[in-house]
Amino acid sequence: MRCKITSVTCSCDTRDIFWCPHVVALSLHRIRHADAVQLRIPISETLLQMDRQQLQKMVQYLISEHHTEVLPTAQKLADQILQHTHPINHIQGAPDPTAGGSAEEEHCWHLDAEQVKEQVGQYLTQGGYYNANKQLYFMFTKVREMVRARDSNGAKMLTMITEQFLNDPRLLLWKSQGTPMTDKCRQHWDHIAALWVCVVLAPHSSSYEKQQRQRTLEQWAHTDVCPLEDPDHRHQDTNERNRSAAYYLTSDDESSDEDNELRRRDPNNREHNHRHHHVQRENRENRERDRRSSHRRHKRRRISAPPRTIFHRAIDACNMSWDDHHLRTILAGETPVLRSTQHQHPSSYYNEQGQPLWHEPVPIACSRVDALRSHGYNSEALRLAVAVVRTLKQAQREAYLWWGSKRDEMLPRCSPSRACRSLGPGALEGWVGHPLDPITCLFDTLAEASLLPEDLPRFQYHSDWLGVANEDATNLAPLRYRHVPIPGSNDPWESYLTLALEAALIGLGQQRAMPPGLYAQEKACKQEEKMILKLQELTLDSPLLAVLRRQARLLLEGGPFSGLGEGIHPESVPMHTFTKFLFTALLPHDPDLGYQLALRAIRLPILEDHDDVDDPANGNVSSLVLSRYPRWFTLGHIETQQCALACTMINAAKNDVMRLRSVLDAALRNIHSSSHLFKLAQDAFRLGLPGEGQRNSLLLNAALELGLQVMRMTLTSLNWRRREMVRWLVTCATEVGVSALISIMQNWFSLFTPTEATGAVASTIMSHTTVMRLQLDRAEQDELAACARSLALQCATKDPPNCALNALTLCESDPVSFETAYQVVVDAAAHTMTSSQLFTIARYMEHRGYPHRAYTLAMLAMQSVHLAYNQDTHPAINDIHWAVALAHSLGRTELSQLLPVFIKNVQCATVLSDVLRRCSLSAPGMACPDSKRRPIKPLAFDKQPLRGLLEATILAYINTTNSRLTHISPRHYQDFIDFLTKAHETFMLAHDGHIQFAQLIENMKVAYKGKKKLMCLVRERFG
Repeated sequence: MRCKITSVTCSCDTRDIFWCPHVVALSLHRIRHADAVQLRIPISETLLQMDRQQLQKMVQYLISEHHTEVLPTAQKLADQILQHTHPINHIQGAPDPTAGGSAEEEHCWHLDAEQVKEQVGQYLTQGGYYNANKQLYFMFTKVREMVRARDSNGAKMLTMITEQFLNDPRLLLWKSQGTPMTDKCRQHWDHIAALWVCVVLAPHSSSYEKQQRQRTLEQWAHTDVCPLEDPDHRHQDTNERNRSAAYYLTSDDESSDEDNELRRRDPNNREHNHRHHHVQRENRENRERDRRSSHRRHKRRRISAPPRTIFHRAIDACNMSWDDHHLRTILAGETPVLRSTQHQHPSSYYNEQGQPLWHEPVPIACSRVDALRSHGYNSEALRLAVAVVRTLKQAQREAYLWWGSKRDEMLPRCSPSRACRSLGPGALEGWVGHPLDPITCLFDTLAEASLLPEDLPRFQYHSDWLGVANEDATNLAPLRYRHVPIPGSNDPWESYLTLALEAALIGLGQQRAMPPGLYAQEKACKQEEKMILKLQELTLDSPLLAVLRRQARLLLEGGPFSGLGEGIHPESVPMHTFTKFLFTALLPHDPDLGYQLALRAIRLPILEDHDDVDDPANGNVSSLVLSRYPRWFTLGHIETQQCALACTMINAAKNDVMRLRSVLDAALRNIHSSSHLFKLAQDAFRLGLPGEGQRNSLLLNAALELGLQVMRMTLTSLNWRRREMVRWLVTCATEVGVSALISIMQNWFSLFTPTEATGAVASTIMSHTTVMRLQLDRAEQDELAACARSLALQCATKDPPNCALNALTLCESDPVSFETAYQVVVDAAAHTMTSSQLFTIARYMEHRGYPHRAYTLAMLAMQSVHLAYNQDTHPAINDIHWAVALAHSLGRTELSQLLPVFIKNVQCATVLSDVLRRCSLSAPGMACPDSKRRPIKPLAFDKQPLRGLLEATILAYINTTNSRLTHISPRHYQDFIDFLTKAHETFMLAHDGHIQFAQLIENMKVAYKGKKKLMCLVRERFG
């Protein structure tokens, strides 16, 4: 029996690449109730037992029972058999569908090719919908299942999926528009590329199959719409990329011999040489030097080479072989016995314990592991993964020892954060964010071998969907692991699970250059976060904790080979997210080591060379970083993770003064973004003042210190949250106490602008709410008030236009300070303050009961007001009316002083006439406290001071009339008549006003006699 279902038919209408529910139900019934299904011999064997009469009866009964379906076929077969020359009579025997397949027949599952193509095409047309992406993921999972079962249909199905993806019309559209494909689509392409690497690396594939697949991949790679290996590649970026590559190569070529040796020992760049088995260490170093030179020449050639497509990794994998003797030894699990001399001088094939190593670039070696695991060679994959991890550990140990011998020589080149540009940028192709995801491959392979048996069926789904935000993956239960010893290991604590943890820690801690594009940078962040989620599921028992401590120390002291070490390149990827995991895991067990790691990792060397400002016009840090190559598109995310790491440390050190001090110093030194530093300050404040529980004064003081730094950073720059920051700082200082409030007021010039200091700061501090909140006694209130008055006077002197009113308000309770602030306003009125500002302060003075001071300020304001004849809606008109009313209320003398200034600066007839009538309604001096000076009768129009005002009003009406007539249109005739009516009323107030008005009308009739309609209206109204 085949033990496989090779074809299915069902009467239902379901069409899908998966079986319908009826087929699934029947299959499950056959599996679960095998005894209830009767097994029969093939029908051909039964027919052999019948004679001619029985056979004829059976055929006739069959035709009679199903005559509509069978009769046409039976008649056709009968006609063919009766023809002696028909080919059917020359075939031996007849087909039997119940006999199963022959031994030579291809062993594969049933696959409906047309249905697969149709479904993939439909999913692609649905674009970025969640269900379509989910179904495509299930298709990729199905391919892996078929490959693991060594079903040849797996490669066929992947071929169909790839062809449909290449036929996606969006590829041509994106290429023609020069826009990148969507992230979801690119993720699917990455999945396809990784699957092809697994397929072509199948250990059981023949050379003919590899050649066939290589030709197919090359054919796809030469299509115009084939995606490139670099998702962020743009034609216009070619020169930029060449310059970046040239920079890296130049720094590599010009570095010292010590630097070259440093890179030669880098585990990220080691390659395997299989020609000599027993060699001395010096010979290996010479070969490595030659290899580095060759690698640089190859890099120079690759700069000008055409861009690689997404299939080129699979094409390269077609040329990889499984025939290496040492590789076969590893896969077979054979460990040869080494002589004692070899233990003392281990070769590149074995470590000091005689355990096999595999020196190959990590992504390539891990692609072999993934291919073995994907094709069902689990034991072989596990052995190779162990060899790869042991190779990484040995390279890490050698790098650690080398850096220990060169540390004193290299440290003088480093910056305060232990970054050094001359040592090179680290690995140009990092393991985290790599298209083949080598570290995840190593971890999954080793962790799967450590699973409890009951969790094994859900491992792949859990691994794929962990951390994905959707309804199916939100409640994934953590996987449960156990320690499985490694056969042949000399270390009793070593297990597959400890090696999985070590592989993840080494990979996450690798110093690597920032990827050049947005998609690559975001992909690296997602891979890192997903790997950390997997590590967080591990229960840190004694063996795992020992591994964690050992690796943490190696990463901390391993020099530039670790992203947490000393001598890293300033442009290497920061380690904030990874270190937050390490810190949280180590804190309960080894807090000293955890703090050492976190304080080292909080650095951000890429920003050390720039000023700590946020103003784009004056050197914004983010804009400077984004203007270089490679651009740090994820800088915002990196700074967010840096802030999260600092917040975690602050929370952990909330009861330890010394550690909290060191954390604050590190945060203030390394966090260059005011917004993120402000968020950190808010988090510290929230932790120090919980809704329930006791307040923490250490955290509140830490929050205040961070807030003060935010104020200094944003004082001279533009930040849309500045107002919120100022209000929050006052709130924080209030919670800290009176001393903090006094301190920020005394040092206001380095924290706030004068407007902020007198407004949001001093006014809030002096409010009744603050006094009640702090429960201040009289002496403390007086101290705060004195400090606020001193601040107010300083701000008023520095910025009178914006601070004078607040300064007067703050100084109300002290006559000397109030008089000083008033004098500052008077001195600044002539050259720095506008009329509206002076009117506002004058109104305030009147409201506070100082009318004469208000009059003085109103006079100063009136001197800077100018109204033309047509400005009858000027915003200063209300202030002018108030000023005249104030002078009128004080007396005839004040009014006589104000009106000449008013007449000089105001030429608007309507405003003049309104003021004239208001002044004539009542006697001046109604608000004068001296009853002897108070007049009884209203002012006369024929006497001063109203006589000059009346004459100026009449003159203004005459000038305005002539001006309006110059450009008048028929639609404005009625407005002009109303204007003349008001003018007539004003003319009548003068003793010869009727004569002047009549003369005005007569002059109009003569000068504008051509405007007959207008003149007609004038005669109708005025004669």
